[in-house]
Amino acid sequence: MSTRPRTTRTNRRADLALLATATALIASLVLGGIVASARPGGDGSPLRRLIDDTSEAGAPYTVLQMNLCLSGLAGCYGGADHPSVVEEAVTTIEALDPGAVTLNEACSGDAARLAARTGYQVRFVAVVYRGAPLPCVRPGGRGVFGNAVLTGQRIVSSRDQAFAAQSGVEERRWVCATTARRVSVCATHLSTRGTAEAQAANDAQCRELGRVLASYAARGATVLGGDVNRQDSCAPAGMWTRTDAAATRAPGIQHVYGSPALRAPVSRVVPATYTDHDFLLVDTRLAPAGRR
Repeated sequence: MSTRPRTTRTNRRADLALLATATALIASLVLGGIVASARPGGDGSPLRRLIDDTSEAGAPYTVLQMNLCLSGLAGCYGGADHPSVVEEAVTTIEALDPGAVTLNEACSGDAARLAARTGYQVRFVAVVYRGAPLPCVRPGGRGVFGNAVLTGQRIVSSRDQAFAAQSGVEERRWVCATTARRVSVCATHLSTRGTAEAQAANDAQCRELGRVLASYAARGATVLGGDVNRQDSCAPAGMWTRTDAAATRAPGIQHVYGSPALRAPVSRVVPATYTDHDFLLVDTRLAPAGRR
């Protein structure tokens, strides 16, 4: 007659230890997969945002507006310095972890390096200066001058266009990038208002920008950041406005606009050292997809 060995306390402990190890391994693999899919440049956003994406309040979504004065030609703030301004931008983005960053007066090479170092995706658009793209100088080798959008999610489409009204030697245009999270992020830099002609162009650009944003907002969550060189908002009806009115330099002319899907906007000015504008940060809550 055969007998079955009795299970000892030592064997039970070994079995429990093996089960705990297997459970930890499975949890690590599952969590690793979630984190990998949620890293910037993937289909999701950072895990802390992914967790509450379906909550009633919505997931956190932060926008950071920066005017970097990187051309090397403009009469910007005397403290503007390369690469210090780029390093300051990298440090700020890494510290604040925004869902999107909008850049004015950037250079294509610097924007690409910012994206690579912070893990964001980028859409850059060159602006024409005196009829041609403007190479950035002091130092050179940084590409051409323009505006950009950086996003923490995969970009699935983008568009850009020059405004119909122009003034002066620098072309003004907008760029919008739509992400896999179905958020459209736009950036622009409107004409200055130093002359009657420039004021008329700025006003016309403002009206056109409002129409562009209304079109995007009708299709989904939309946010814009930019130096609009005016105190009055260009946001269309239904979109909120936040500005850098509390900035110590050139206050009130950097704006962020958001559609109703981006709820409860709270803004603050982030001091900047190496450019002629402080940075503008706006925290919001992105409504769940089914409620946008």
